[in-house]
Amino acid sequence: MAESLLNSRGAGRFRAFSAGSHPKGQVHPLALETLTRHHLPTEHLRSKSWNEFAGADVPPLHFIVTVCDRAAQEICPVWPGHPTTAHWSISDPAAVEGTEDDKRRAFEAVFRELENRIEVFSVNRA
Repeated sequence: MAESLLNSRGAGRFRAFSAGSHPKGQVHPLALETLTRHHLPTEHLRSKSWNEFAGADVPPLHFIVTVCDRAAQEICPVWPGHPTTAHWSISDPAAVEGTEDDKRRAFEAVFRELENRIEVFSVNRA
């Protein structure tokens, strides 16, 4: 969700990528549903490993933000160019158990939190 949010709301100043240490092979359907509900693009989203961005021929990375607490405790790759890193402690909505409505509420809550953080992050950054 963060990839779509920053690419859409960053006013062309950012090119965001979302990746994980253990990608599932597909974007979570409720993440896609949440983005669609907020009129954000989903067509180019795919499940990616962070290893795609640790090699030599990768787009330059200026900021790395981890969001999952599990990832924050893992050893991250050494990123080319040594970009600035930060951690935003955000609950994993895919880990929520309960009804479909409970899960949708969890994805919506995470979407709102990401939206707020991305708004603050992207103001006056180029």
